[in-house]
Amino acid sequence: MPAPLSVIIPALNAAADLPLALESLLPGLEAGLIREVIVADGGSADATRAIAGSAGATIIGSAAGRGKQLRAGAGAARGEWFLFLHADTALSREWPERAASHMGTRPGLAAAFKLKFRSDAPAARWLEARANRRARWLGLPYGDQGLLISRALYSEIGGFPDVPLMEDVMIARTLGKRRLVILDAEARTSAIKYERDGWRKRAWSNAWLLTRFLLGASPEALAKAYR
Repeated sequence: MPAPLSVIIPALNAAADLPLALESLLPGLEAGLIREVIVADGGSADATRAIAGSAGATIIGSAAGRGKQLRAGAGAARGEWFLFLHADTALSREWPERAASHMGTRPGLAAAFKLKFRSDAPAARWLEARANRRARWLGLPYGDQGLLISRALYSEIGGFPDVPLMEDVMIARTLGKRRLVILDAEARTSAIKYERDGWRKRAWSNAWLLTRFLLGASPEALAKAYR
C-alpha cells in the first residue's frame, strides 16, 4: 500500500524558511507516512524552487495567492490524506504519531496542530495561548497551524476557496467546530512579522482584519489592507 499522506506547501520567496519546514517532515518519511511533498510555488525569485527540488519535493507552478496555490497543490496530490503546511512552519518531532492516530481513528474529521512561535519573547507565549484558545473554543485555527484532512472530506467541502486572504478561516468555518480537532503536537511558525511590527500591534491588526471579514468585508478588500 502506498503511503497515505500528501504534504502540500504553498511557497513564494520562502528560501529562508523552507529548509526548516522540509526538515521537520523527515520523521513522517521515516515512519512511512508521507507519499509525496508538493511545493506549489507562486513565482519565487529566490532559491525556493532549488531548495524544494534538492529535498526531493515535487514542484508545481501556480499563480500567486495562497488560496490558488493550495488548490493547485491539492489538485496534483495523489494521497488519500492531505497535510497543508505553510512554508514558514515546522512541525514538532512527534507529529507523525499524532497524525497517524488521527488518520486511523477519525477519518471524518480534519485536524490542526497547536500553535508555537519560534521566539523567546514573552509576548509570543501570550499570543500562542490566545490563538490556541480560539482554535479550541471556536474551531478557528490559524493557517500557520496546518490542516490535516482526508481527500474525501476535502472534496466534500469543496476545498480551499480561491481567495487572496482568509482562505484558512473560510475552510475552517465550512468544516465547523465539530469536524475540526487540535492535535497534541506543535506547528512552530516564524515570528519575524511580529518581531518586525510589534507583537500586540500585529496581533490586534490581524484581529481587526478577521472582525471585518466576519462582518462581511470581502477577502479581496482585506488583502489590499493586509499588504
